[in-house]
Order: sequence, then structure tokens, then C-alpha cells
Amino acid sequence: MLTHIQIRGYAIVDRLDLDVGPNMTVLTGETGAGKSILVDALGLALGDRADTSAVRQGAERAEISAVFSVGNLPAVRAYLTDHELDDEEEGKVDKECLLRRVVGKDGRSKSFINGRTVPLQSLRELGELLVDIHSQHAHQSLLMRDIQRQVLDDYAGNTSFLATVAERYRHMHRLAMEHERIQQAAADRENRLGYLRFQLQELDDFSLQAGELELLEEEHRWLTHASRLLEGGQAALERLQGEGAPCALSLLSRACNELRPLQGVDARLTSTAELLEGVVIQVEEAIAGLRHYLTALELDPQRLDFVEGRLTRVAELARKHRVEQTELFALTTRLQKEVAELERSEVRAEELTTQLMAARRTYQEIAATLHTTRVQVGTELAERVTENMHALGMPGGRFEVACTPLEEGGPSGTDRVEFLVSTNPGSPFRSLSKVVSGGELSRISLALQVLVATNLRVPTLVFDEVDVGIGGRVAAIVGRLLHRLGEQRQVLCVTHLPQVASEGHQHLLVTKHTDGVSTHAGIRILEPDERMLEIARMLGGIELTDQTRAYAREMIHLAQQT
Repeated sequence: MLTHIQIRGYAIVDRLDLDVGPNMTVLTGETGAGKSILVDALGLALGDRADTSAVRQGAERAEISAVFSVGNLPAVRAYLTDHELDDEEEGKVDKECLLRRVVGKDGRSKSFINGRTVPLQSLRELGELLVDIHSQHAHQSLLMRDIQRQVLDDYAGNTSFLATVAERYRHMHRLAMEHERIQQAAADRENRLGYLRFQLQELDDFSLQAGELELLEEEHRWLTHASRLLEGGQAALERLQGEGAPCALSLLSRACNELRPLQGVDARLTSTAELLEGVVIQVEEAIAGLRHYLTALELDPQRLDFVEGRLTRVAELARKHRVEQTELFALTTRLQKEVAELERSEVRAEELTTQLMAARRTYQEIAATLHTTRVQVGTELAERVTENMHALGMPGGRFEVACTPLEEGGPSGTDRVEFLVSTNPGSPFRSLSKVVSGGELSRISLALQVLVATNLRVPTLVFDEVDVGIGGRVAAIVGRLLHRLGEQRQVLCVTHLPQVASEGHQHLLVTKHTDGVSTHAGIRILEPDERMLEIARMLGGIELTDQTRAYAREMIHLAQQT
């Protein structure tokens, strides 16, 4: 449960530190004092959207921290552990969790759990396990069928069941989409296959091999320059070993012969002579290699025509298929893969038909189970809401939950859930939106919220002026219902009704004052005498008479006896 809340620079609150007790805590104050500020600030700490209006004028940022006792909340403890946010001391009995939100005046915000920065979504996910807020406008949203279905599922505890139904629906939907895509493509399948097979046949006939393009380009280069290579090679050979003018080999050999006898006279010539002899050997090897190259080199116009023709065909095919010449060989592999996929598409369509039938059957079975649960729980919910309607000043009213099967299901199942009501004995049931007045709708909404909240596992429930539009005996019954709910879990209730406020186990007063320059709001816990005066003020009257004080004292006393 919520044990402490700290607010800094939020709205009209400068600084606020507040300890919150268990059971039922009521918040009251003059009209316009800002009774909902605490609820709004708590919502911000739980991940609600924020903007610059959240920051108090003149402040750099708004900061809200909320401390929760989570020692007996296994779902919360598991979430913290799974997300590595549990840094509690081992063996500590009263384990706590700190949620913190900081909103800058530029609108940017930061979120923290136990001092660690987290995405805003993490605050929301954890907040849903800690607090459930019922706003004063809940009765308006109750007219929407999706909200009606959600209320029924919350009361039935269908959260995990709904997740399974949604997962089964998404799986079925994915299969249906793929099946439809393949069916739509079937008409063009044969034409595409014929075109691809023609392209493959054309490439197969040409039979380009891996690496052949590089070899053709190299061969074309030396075939084109064959005459130049032959002339240059012969000229080089003539200079190395010719019969005319002195050649390189004869000059080098003569130098070696002249140095050889001189080595005996001066040993320092030995290394030079050895180098020259090595050069002679290398020149002889070069001459042999050059002779072999020139012997093999020949002019072959026919081969050149063949190579040029093949290169021209490569360019034509690459241009035709809109690929680079170097990608032409890989194109065959891609076309073969596409042909294989198209040929298998018919088989895949049959497989998808079988899978889709099985997925639909599974979805329909689990949706049918969900429908049965909704019908059974809907009957129970209708009986209990009807009882509460009678207690809340609608003695002839009756409530019913209709679960109508739909032809096409969705992620929430195959039911259209609708709340029906009969406000007078003998009157037929009609849609909630077509029958009740605003006051009646507010009471039905409150009856539903109290019942649904009882079934929720969330430890802290917040009711923000849900008692709008009621008074007198009905208000006293509402207060009694919230009081009993507060004995089961922590309840925070913002109210303007003394009958509800008197039922609280703890009473907080919201005040607002101004110094002419700025406005400040504050919240404090009321002592017994102060609480009596606040209840008396809420009862009305320009002056607090002894009779009003006595009545307020009696209301508090009666609430404590229940």
C-alpha cells in the first residue's frame, strides 16, 4: 500500500510531505481548494502523461515521489526482481518500493524506480499493480461498450485469460493474412513462372561460369594487344642475345671473364665478380623465359572474335536484366530461388489452410470458454449490482449483463458485452445509455466500481469524487460501502459529502491560500476535534452552530461503531 508521498513544485503545491495510513482515507476541502491535486500527483508518479502545466510557476521542475510497502505483494516483488529493480535489504520484513517522477519546465520528464532510471512504460506497468484510480468521470465512460466489457472482465478476473485469447487471435490473424496474400498472388503465379523459366533458359543457354567474366576480360586484353606484345618481346630478346650489335649477355659474359683472373691478384674483386656471374645467370633465365613466351604467343583473330562476342552477350544480358555485369552469374541463383518459392506456394497454401483451420478452432474453443465465464459471472454481477441499486435509492431498478456472440471475433473474444437496465418494475431492459439519468448513471457506476474493486488484486484504490450527484441517505450508504471496502484494502477517497467523509479512518484536509503574489495549496491530517469541525462545515450553514457540531460528532461516532 501507499505509505508516503512527497511533492515538490507541482501545480500550486510548493512542498508537501504526507504519510498515508491504511484502511480508508478521505480528502476534503473547500470548493476550488484543489482536492484532486494529491490524486493527480499520484497519477503522475504512476506514469500518467505530463506537460509543462504540471510545474509550479517559478519552479524549475516538479518532483513527485511515492513510497509503497510491497512486503506482501508477490506480483510486485516478482516484477521488481525480473527487471532487476529490487535492491531491498535481505531479510527486511517491511520491504518498500520508491516510485519517482521528475518533470522539467520544458516538458521533459524522467522516471525512477528504487532510484534507478527507467522508461515511463515501466512506471505504468508497475503502477497498475499498485494503484487503481476511479475518476469522477467514470460513469460517462461506462456508456461505452468496450468499457462495459472491461468492467465485466475485471470483475471476473479474466486478465490472464484475455491475454491468451488475444495471443491466439493474433496468431490466427497472421496466418489468415499470409493465406490471403498467397491466394491473391495465385492468379499471377503461372505468368510469373513462365517468364522466370524463359529467363533461366536464356541464362542456361549462355552458360556463364563463375569467374568467367574476369578471365574473358583478361584474355581480351592480351588478344587485342598480341601484335604489340610480339614485337616488343622480340626487340627485347634481340637486345639481350642478338647476333648483330653487342648484346647484354655477351657484354656481361666478357666482363666476367676479365675479372675472373684478377681475383687472384686482389681478393676484394671476388664479391663483385660473383655478383656479375649471378646477373649472367638471371639474364640467361630471362632469355629462356622470353623465348618460351614468344613461342606460345600467336595472333588468333578467330579467338579474339569469340571472346569479344561473349563479352558483348554478357553486356546485353546484364542490361536486359538490369544488373551489373559482375552480378549476372548470381542472377541465375536468385531466379532459381524465386521459381522454387512460386512452385512451393501452392503447397504452402495447402499448409496454411490446415494451420488456419486449426488456429481458428483453437481460438473459437478458448473464446467459447471465455463466453461461458462471462455469462456466469455476468449473472452474479447483475444480481449484486441490482442489490446495490436498491440500496442506493433505486428500489425498482434491475441490472443485467448481456453477452451476445459476434460473427467475427477479435482480440477480446467473440462477445459483445452490454449493460442493460430497467429502472421501474415491469419495464423492459434497455441499453444503459438510453434509460438512466445522470444521477442514476452515477449511482450505477459507483455500485459497479465498488464491486469490481473488491475483486481486484491491486492493494490501493483511489476514488476521485465518484459520489457526485448523490446525497442524503444514499450518500450515507455510499460512505458505508467505501468504509467496508477500506477494511479489506487501502482506500483514498476525494469527496464533498459529509456522509462519506465521516466514514474515513483517516481525514486529510486540503487548503489553499494566497499572499497576493502566488497561490499555495497544502494537505494535513486532521485531529479528532478538527475533523468534527470539517464535517460540520461540510454539512452547511453560514455559521457552525452547536447543533451542527453535535450532528457532525454523531456522524463520526456512528461510523466508528460499524
